[in-house]
Amino acid sequence: MSSKDNKDIDDVTGIDTTGHAWDGIKELNNPLPRWWLWCFYLTIFWGICYSIAYPAWPLVKGATAGVLGYSTRAEVAAEITRFEEANAEISAQLAAADLSTLSENEELQRFATSAGGAVFRNNCSQCHGSGAAGAVGYPNLLDDDWLWGGDFENITYTIRHGIRNEEDWDARYSEMTAYDEILSDEEIDATVQYVRQISGQDHDATLAGAGEATFMDNCAACHGDDGKGSYDLGAPNLTDAIWLYGGDAATLEETIRYARFGVMPPWGSRLSEAEIKAVSAYVHQLGGGE
Repeated sequence: MSSKDNKDIDDVTGIDTTGHAWDGIKELNNPLPRWWLWCFYLTIFWGICYSIAYPAWPLVKGATAGVLGYSTRAEVAAEITRFEEANAEISAQLAAADLSTLSENEELQRFATSAGGAVFRNNCSQCHGSGAAGAVGYPNLLDDDWLWGGDFENITYTIRHGIRNEEDWDARYSEMTAYDEILSDEEIDATVQYVRQISGQDHDATLAGAGEATFMDNCAACHGDDGKGSYDLGAPNLTDAIWLYGGDAATLEETIRYARFGVMPPWGSRLSEAEIKAVSAYVHQLGGGE
């Protein structure tokens, strides 16, 4: 009897089976095409060669380097170096430039705003937003309301040293008093209504009248008798419709009771002089620069 006679042939397809069956379902013996098998073996061989030649297997502190020593990080670093070398001359001009006269050099101004946009998106957009419109607690850089001044000199200083951080001794610093244990609830409520009055919002006129005296005694030293704030102290203007944390009664009460203490990191040690001036020029031309 031949081996063919020993095969279990499927009645429907006429193909022999492997002898395996599950719930009456038989597995047909259909070998993979030779070309497919060779392609599969080739991919295994290629994978082994790739693992040997290029970085591939993750280790505790990095990955296998590969015998070719290839590195995507090195490629990126080389590209960065190439562009830095290409822009070295104009970057040096920007680093030495007086930003107040930047508009007199059209080419340098274009370079500054273009480079500054890249610096901003890479370092500043996480807080101020990709469009620089800010968010609650993060200033909008598109308007003309500035806590510390919006001219070139003040913008550059703020970027270089930051605000209320512990890294730079020259950081801009001011601290609002928390009045929760200083003023009574009635005084706080009255002050809230007075602030809403001077900012042109709906308010309780009787309470606002009582709150004016409390404001003059406790708040005017920083915000001014007229409530328009001070660049020297980083005290916000309370008479406009622009609010860093919100101008509704509940938010104003929270601000007066517990104060605010926003922090901005210093970028002087992280960015080059040209990058600082570039992002200063970019922020200044967004629409709110003085």
